[in-house]
Amino acid sequence: MLAVKSVNVRDHFKEWCDRISEGETVVISRPQNKNIYMISEAEYNALQAARENAEYMARLNSSIGQLERGETISFTMDELKAMEADDWKPTEKVLEWAKRTGYKR
Repeated sequence: MLAVKSVNVRDHFKEWCDRISEGETVVISRPQNKNIYMISEAEYNALQAARENAEYMARLNSSIGQLERGETISFTMDELKAMEADDWKPTEKVLEWAKRTGYKR
């Protein structure tokens, strides 16, 4: 990682872009510590993928916690098909789950 002043990047923009596209990360120093990082598209995509993976893992961990606390409900295919009906009413199974978890419609 290289740290440079913004004037240096401005005066030699193409050269810095070439270095960055070859994998170098550049920190552009700015007043009041408002620095800017320049990275390649590949590095940016890797960071985005890591962020999305972390968000996905957090959702999975949340779901596992719900399962462990008994806050989930499972249905058979027949039960799911029955729910498609316009006149479907919650079954005892659904009502018990809603009561147990405090779910309100």
